[in-house]
Amino acid sequence: MAKEKKSLQEQAEEVLAKAEQKGVSTNFFFITTFKRYQVQMKIMQELEKEINEIGATVKKEYVKGRTNVYTNPAITEYNKTATAANGTVSTLINIVKSFAADDTESASDLMAEFLK
Repeated sequence: MAKEKKSLQEQAEEVLAKAEQKGVSTNFFFITTFKRYQVQMKIMQELEKEINEIGATVKKEYVKGRTNVYTNPAITEYNKTATAANGTVSTLINIVKSFAADDTESASDLMAEFLK
């Protein structure tokens, strides 16, 4: 039986539900990092759409009418964003692991300690 394909929003809601079970859904670091990840995913969706519409290469025409073919710059930006998103996921995992295990301190206590 094939798995039902879920939208990014549905998957995000599942992640938030799991974060709530782990007790980190209201943690400042989790919330801000998760929001950043959602933005990265939206950027990647838009870049992917652009790549699909334009293709892997683009043409640049010079003044004298010569045309050169280049790799679509959206591919480079997509790859940069994917790398950043992978790092963000690693950070989210670390936040869940560390704060779920230590629920005795609040995010504000941790931020105060961090800023000392």
